[in-house]
Amino acid sequence: MNPNLGGVSEGIRNTIPAMEKLELRNEVVSCDSSSDLWIKSVPFPLHALGPGKFGFAYTAQLLPWMDQNLSRFDCVIVHGHWQWHVQATLRAFKRLKSNSPTATRYPLLFIMPHGMLDPWFQRDNTRRLKAIRNSIYWWLFEREAVNFADALLFTCEEEILLARTTFGGYRPKREINIGYGIKEPPVFEPRMRDAFQAKCVKLGNNPYLLFLGRIHPKKGVDLLIRAYAEILQTDKLETAFPHLVIAGPGWDTSYGRQMRQLIHIANAEISSENNKLKTVNQPLIHAMGMLEGDSKWGAIHGCDAFILPSHQENFGIAVVEALACAKPVLISNKVNIWREIQKYKAGIVEPDNFIGTKELMHSFFNDQKKNTYNDRSFLYSNILYTNRSLECFKKEFCVFESAKKINNIIRKYRQCE
Repeated sequence: MNPNLGGVSEGIRNTIPAMEKLELRNEVVSCDSSSDLWIKSVPFPLHALGPGKFGFAYTAQLLPWMDQNLSRFDCVIVHGHWQWHVQATLRAFKRLKSNSPTATRYPLLFIMPHGMLDPWFQRDNTRRLKAIRNSIYWWLFEREAVNFADALLFTCEEEILLARTTFGGYRPKREINIGYGIKEPPVFEPRMRDAFQAKCVKLGNNPYLLFLGRIHPKKGVDLLIRAYAEILQTDKLETAFPHLVIAGPGWDTSYGRQMRQLIHIANAEISSENNKLKTVNQPLIHAMGMLEGDSKWGAIHGCDAFILPSHQENFGIAVVEALACAKPVLISNKVNIWREIQKYKAGIVEPDNFIGTKELMHSFFNDQKKNTYNDRSFLYSNILYTNRSLECFKKEFCVFESAKKINNIIRKYRQCE
């Protein structure tokens, strides 16, 4: 449940309060250490049985806990793959059914892959050893869990289609698209802008594009930096181009340090070219750590657009948070919710390569520039984006809608027993 590890823990934190309103009471079991700081701030019952070990989140306490408590529940939702919690849950279910063969009712078992069955993880050249490991692990262990579960729960249609192409022997009993959601973001307050500007002083009041996520090769951060720098170095810009803010954890990794160096070089090149191009302002790339609370919402509310040229993204909570703040999103077609974005015309979608990443920024900038010559049409353009983004969020990604789908599925299959 470490919030620094990505969107799964955040999704659980968002979904449980909505499920509670539907009288679905929840408990969370995790392989965190009970001494971890984030455990204290969780507003629902959380059994931290770790710390997990061996890079497998293994803890000897998990299986005994499952054996003792499994029968208390109507439904168990396993989040993610490739770690001990999946196998411990499978073994506990088998023991329960073996020890109570005449029982007429067992808990339902759902597994929610969260994109972890995406073929990208098996095909990416930087993950060859991990891909071999996953293939072996799939045939020995994970395949059985997938096919044993009552259903797999997916966040979007694209995730279902991709999961079918990754491994042989994939035969789940049911595949259900429950969507995924976030809670309504806080309404903008001036203190949010101030909190963000205090962390990004050099930005000033200049417009900016925002990347918010882990500094990781999967996210396409290198593409973003190079594409942005090339636009500023080669295009004859007549109006100000937005700055680029890249915020998130991971700067202390090998890849993160490479990205800092790349930003340093890009900023130096942009500054020298800027003198020739005579642009209105001096665009810069700003590297920041993880933003939370007011500074995070200040960054999202204040940006011109959110950008994510990811090579693989199952859902993208930050993308949806931007939609909920009425911002257009510029994403690659490897962000699995791209179909929903296109459906509502709530942003721009391009391939996850250098040309595609440039086109994301080009298209948005040219659209905005085209409308600056007429205040009325510029205002109309922004209102269109605002309306489309909010409509996309409310109809596709509101957490209460996702919670209702889970509620309906549990009650449906309970009634069928």
